[in-house]
Amino acid sequence: MSMRNLNSMFNPSSVALIGASQKPGTIGSVLARNVFSAGYQGKMFPVNPKYSAIEGVTAYQDIASLPQAPDLAIIATPPDTVPSLIAELGKRGTRAVVIITAGFAEGTNLHGRELTRSMLAAAKPHLVRIVGPNCLGIMVPGVGLNGGFAHVQPLVGNLGFVAQSGAVLTAVIDWATSRKIGFSHCVSLGDMIDVDFGDMLDYLANDTSTRAILLYIESITQPRKFMSAARAAARVKPVIVVKAGRHVASAKAAASHTGALAGTDAVYEAAFRRAGILRVNDMQALFDAVQTVAMVRQVAGERLAIVTNGGGIGVMATDSLLDRGGHLATLTPESIQALNKVLPPTWSRSNPVDIIGDASPDRYGDALEILLRDKGSDAVLVLNCPTAIANTSDAAQAVIDTLQKESLKYNRKALFTCWLGNGAAVAARHIFTENKIATYTTPTEAVRGFMQMVRYRKSQEMLIETPPNIPEVFTPDTDKAREILNRALAENRAWLAEPEAKAVLAAYDIPVVETHKAASPEAAAEIAAKFGAPVVLKIYSPDITHKSEVNGVSLNLETPEVVSHNAAAMLERVQHLRPEARLEGFTVQPMISKSNAYELIIGMKNDIQFGPVLLFGHGGTAVEVIQDKALALPPLNMHLAVDLMERTKIYQLLQGYRLTQPADLNSIALTLVKVSQMICDLGDIDELDINPLLVDKDGVLALDARIKVVKSIGQPVDRLAILPYPKELEEKLTFPDGQNLLIRPIRPEDEPNIQKIFNNLSPEEIRLRFLHPMKVMPHTLAARLTQIDYDREMALVVEGKDQEGEAKLYGGVRISADPDNERAEYAILIHRDMTGLGLGPMLLRRIIEYARNRGIGEIYGEVLDDNTTMLRLCSAFGFAVKASPGEPGMKTVSLKL
Repeated sequence: MSMRNLNSMFNPSSVALIGASQKPGTIGSVLARNVFSAGYQGKMFPVNPKYSAIEGVTAYQDIASLPQAPDLAIIATPPDTVPSLIAELGKRGTRAVVIITAGFAEGTNLHGRELTRSMLAAAKPHLVRIVGPNCLGIMVPGVGLNGGFAHVQPLVGNLGFVAQSGAVLTAVIDWATSRKIGFSHCVSLGDMIDVDFGDMLDYLANDTSTRAILLYIESITQPRKFMSAARAAARVKPVIVVKAGRHVASAKAAASHTGALAGTDAVYEAAFRRAGILRVNDMQALFDAVQTVAMVRQVAGERLAIVTNGGGIGVMATDSLLDRGGHLATLTPESIQALNKVLPPTWSRSNPVDIIGDASPDRYGDALEILLRDKGSDAVLVLNCPTAIANTSDAAQAVIDTLQKESLKYNRKALFTCWLGNGAAVAARHIFTENKIATYTTPTEAVRGFMQMVRYRKSQEMLIETPPNIPEVFTPDTDKAREILNRALAENRAWLAEPEAKAVLAAYDIPVVETHKAASPEAAAEIAAKFGAPVVLKIYSPDITHKSEVNGVSLNLETPEVVSHNAAAMLERVQHLRPEARLEGFTVQPMISKSNAYELIIGMKNDIQFGPVLLFGHGGTAVEVIQDKALALPPLNMHLAVDLMERTKIYQLLQGYRLTQPADLNSIALTLVKVSQMICDLGDIDELDINPLLVDKDGVLALDARIKVVKSIGQPVDRLAILPYPKELEEKLTFPDGQNLLIRPIRPEDEPNIQKIFNNLSPEEIRLRFLHPMKVMPHTLAARLTQIDYDREMALVVEGKDQEGEAKLYGGVRISADPDNERAEYAILIHRDMTGLGLGPMLLRRIIEYARNRGIGEIYGEVLDDNTTMLRLCSAFGFAVKASPGEPGMKTVSLKL
């Protein structure tokens, strides 16, 4: 389930409070006061056999005596009573329950866990949705619903706030209320036995009263649902998260470099980044974020202009800005000239604009107006430190008056303010709050608010950026790689031998150095002789994970005799250092020496929550010490691979410096894509290290590789948090005229071809297919059509070849399902050159079959009355056709599956 019955939870027509009380100091009494005094206009039913009335509202003895089934029930009774209450409510027709009560699955409470199972079993037959247990409750100020025991009634606003912690929820409500910031929803999820963050993201993303979504997360459930919901929500409104538990109290020894580097919090960071979510690190940053998204317009870029009456605080703000990767705006000559006319001769004549300590309100207003018009900046930060010469409140009012000027009415530039001090500045900050202007107590907090908006804008751009095509086509030998893994599993080996690991990489077209296994020093010498060049000798043992720790690597051995001598010495040394280890010989490979090459690491770890996670960074034996790495969730395309690389420090070196040539960045990105594909294909890979991966101007070469295998259950994609490209849906067709076509799922790289199809449509064809006139297809729409979540949507395209042999799309069909898979909307788009050839019926038939296999209950679409071709097609497939209510000239077509 996802959004099913959540409307009964957050917009109920009736509410029952079970466990309501008049006894002072009890949760039941606080709940009753909140529920019955918040302005809710629906029917309210307090339930408690001890009272005839509670808070002036008639009370009922039990659920059976209620005059009707409530849409929502709030339960605050002892744990043992809850399962039977849910069962009774469900039978009567209640579809949403909030369980305030604690004492269930927290900690090691075995009885509580059994009660939890009983609750879910009672709810399932009736599709009752549960928030909690062990939660503060829910609040929907817009409908007057306060179903929680917070001490403050939140104001009406457009921020949706969802938290696992009730304490955090009340703290944020308290802080926001004092600043006149309101909420559309405040939800405490508690133990999340049913409704979780994924459900709430889906609901709030589709809620028109919610402009931004705030999350306080300690852990998540169902990572794929969370990622799908988060990516969908982040496309339509800001999503900001504070994730608690960034550090692990104790670190366990890791069997690979990747295992040591890929900490749990870093994985969450990668997941949030992939979803387009803005992450903040603490409560103060969350408070700032609440204020920022509530009061600040979106920023167009990262150039900040600063106006201040004190040079020192201007410098502090500049330092904070540069520390966070922001940019100080360069003012235009026109702005400098205008400022010269209104400021004293001693002003700074650059950004930050120091208007001097005796700045009057007029000086503040004049400087701000010029900076708001300046084309070289994207946002303005106004700073004030108290002086005995000028009134701080008057300066604040001057800022407000400037913003209200008719000539600036449509200015979209973001504004941030910071009035320092706790004396006169308090009144000034109150003025800003009353006028919905973001205000902060320190320059650092103000700059952080600005950079939060910058990071959010970047995440949105990344969500719709069209990835480049893969620079070269690679066809992996998946069967060969799987055969190697299966052999190791059959022999109960957790780690592949180095030659085996390299063979798996080679099966995915990743360049590797030739490596052979030798059982003895003599055999190692024989292999070295065949190479006829200096070699590298390594100990081979399934029990030794890091060979360098036992001095198990010898480099640049030039003759077979030297190899034999070194192997014997290595064997004796390792036996002494690790007497318990099984020693199975050595590996021998050519010595690769490239003076201008870099050592990288590419790895994969199977995270307990998000499944496979990819790692990239600075490699070598000191990889854990250097700690230069970044993580990403598969699947990757070239764009995501480059983004992963850019988040490391070594990326700057890879671009070349001084007399050093740039490394082949495309080959690195392509290797990341290949490893990503490998992880998606081979579910038995549990951990992987390619370290070092050598790279220079000529490309990459894997010098060492380690792969751990664990027998997987189910399909390889089952463990992925993001469903990859479903290659199994590809289908080759041959038309009667001999033309070969490929039907396949759409890819993000298809955007240019989708644009080409649109550009070839006539205005009438555009109107019929998109239901309204449109001269050009915006990039945002094209990206949305091509960058789909395969777990919720599907789009099949028809690909052929043009006269030059280049790939060309002739059309496609898509469905977009609701999170509950109940209904899916479909659409078809065919290139005009291919109309009349039967592509439309063929595509519609396949998407209906796909929807039926997915368990979707119904597909539907909106068709213009004069689109007779589509209406005939729908009738031929058995669609029901009826007039769209409230949409003149429109038909709704639907097909039950």
